[in-house]
Amino acid sequence: MAPELSDRLLRFTIDVILLLRKFPNAQEYKIIKYQLIKSSSSSGANYEEAQGGSSRADFRNKAFISLKEMRESNYWLKEVLDGVSNDVRIKEDNIRLINESGELKNILGSIVSKMK
Repeated sequence: MAPELSDRLLRFTIDVILLLRKFPNAQEYKIIKYQLIKSSSSSGANYEEAQGGSSRADFRNKAFISLKEMRESNYWLKEVLDGVSNDVRIKEDNIRLINESGELKNILGSIVSKMK
């Protein structure tokens, strides 16, 4: 059985946090870490809010915000892919999360487009 979208979004956020714990503590990564945690957790939180939407329009709006936040997460993950570390495990985790964020973007984008 495939995991529910809510579960995938939550797992994505947890995996992002675990990945970021492996990042160097250099100053230039502080902003990236902050932004990536915000966007990844906001995507899941907004999707959860959408589930309790008061109307179809409210659901669509929250799902659209979730999509935007996932797009931002995907961006930050791609931005740091080559600059973070030579550690192969970190790069593999980062690539896996880029792929997952791409899939989540596609799923959320499909939901939003069907709500038009």
